[in-house]
Amino acid sequence: MGLRFHKSISLCKGVKLNVSKFGVGVSVGTKGLHYSINSSGRNTATASLPGTGLSYSKSFTLGKKKKSTSEASKKKEELKKQKEELAAQKAEQKATEMQENTLKAAEAENYAALIKSVHKECAEDIDWQALSESAPPFVKGQKGPNEIEAQKALDSYKPGLAGKLFGGNKEKEKLEAAVEEARKADEQDFAEWQENYKLAQSVMDGDIDAYLRVIEKANPFDDLLEYGSGFEFGTDDPSVMEIEFQVKSEEVVPKTAVTVLKSGKLSEKELSKSAYYDLVQDYVCSCAIRLAREIFAILPVGGVIVHAVDAILDTSTGNDAEMTILSVLFEREKFDTANFDRIDPSDFVNSFTCNMKFTKTTGFKPVKRLGE
Repeated sequence: MGLRFHKSISLCKGVKLNVSKFGVGVSVGTKGLHYSINSSGRNTATASLPGTGLSYSKSFTLGKKKKSTSEASKKKEELKKQKEELAAQKAEQKATEMQENTLKAAEAENYAALIKSVHKECAEDIDWQALSESAPPFVKGQKGPNEIEAQKALDSYKPGLAGKLFGGNKEKEKLEAAVEEARKADEQDFAEWQENYKLAQSVMDGDIDAYLRVIEKANPFDDLLEYGSGFEFGTDDPSVMEIEFQVKSEEVVPKTAVTVLKSGKLSEKELSKSAYYDLVQDYVCSCAIRLAREIFAILPVGGVIVHAVDAILDTSTGNDAEMTILSVLFEREKFDTANFDRIDPSDFVNSFTCNMKFTKTTGFKPVKRLGE
């Protein structure tokens, strides 16, 4: 049992000095009610009823103040503000993610729409008959229209007082230089007319080499090359152009559909067989129509034959092989009556002479080329 030390000294009536190992304190009061103050900061108020044994005591601690209401409120507001800021950041991140995913889904949808509507674009028609009958821009050996206008400006120029007094007029030098530039422009215009005139004459004469030069110069299928497709042109008959079109459906046609869920997450699901093969058929037929449109626009041919070639399963070997999946002859007279913004590519192709075997569950099957 530990030793305890306590001593009480009366300072005056009702006031005592208390000394113990826990500290020094002072007690004030009379019998039945007194108040103690201790150096440790612990204070006690005691009330009792003499002779009954009943008493009530309550302790108070000094030096350890509770936070004020204003400080607690301030801290609470700070925590609330931090919570709101974090919630706002989270909402902003979610909105940004949803926007990005929405854009990705829109791009995927737009791409699928593009590859089955490539037939809706086409270059402007070239009137080779008019070009073959066109007159030169001016008579060779004489001044051209650009030089004539520039010479008029030079002839009508009148120098100012400074030019007359000191000579070396810069304005006149500019006009003289303009005459020389105009002469060069006329020479270039004449050379271009001469080249186009000769080409038009060759095209109208059915020169197949001229046909190929026109295709190379016009390069009408540049955007189709972006999809990974390839083309070869040739003919032995100046009234018909023949094109081989490498489909490359595995590289071009998507196999999945991309959508945005309510949560904002991106969902990518594999297309059903029928949906995928429908897209492949529309792509192939749309490209075939586009090829014919471009050829009809830049060459005076009466027909265009398109052979679509793709890598498909050869059941005799078990391997993929390049095979013809579509062979179609487009005649200009019937072709030119179409409203290409409203046609269904596959239905349009089927309305012409063609070889095409297709089912929604297996896709294209090999076919013979027209003329074989």
